[in-house]
Amino acid sequence: MTYPLKFRQKVFAVKEKYGLTFEQTSERFDVPIRTLFRWQKKLEPCLTRNKPATKIDMEALKKDVERYPDDYQWERAKRFNVSQRAIGYALKRLGFSNKKNTQTSKSGRTGTV
Repeated sequence: MTYPLKFRQKVFAVKEKYGLTFEQTSERFDVPIRTLFRWQKKLEPCLTRNKPATKIDMEALKKDVERYPDDYQWERAKRFNVSQRAIGYALKRLGFSNKKNTQTSKSGRTGTV
């Protein structure tokens, strides 16, 4: 759970106003001491995570998309030995979106019956 910035500022304002220790501030606001120390280093909450992909090699995925442009995500997932959703997230990070054509790529059918 992320505490809002205003609450964090109020906690430190009260700590300074009454000259409280970290232990007393922790008890008063029911916030762990370790959290107070972390807030002291960086008061603003982190809104995004910059976590790199760990299982999927992004360059290999980009080459795979160029080599097999019509494959489904589950087929790529089988080749990379990951889940279909992991491939979906990785494709989104690379900037690939859904196909925009009206014809299905695998069956060769057209839009007419």
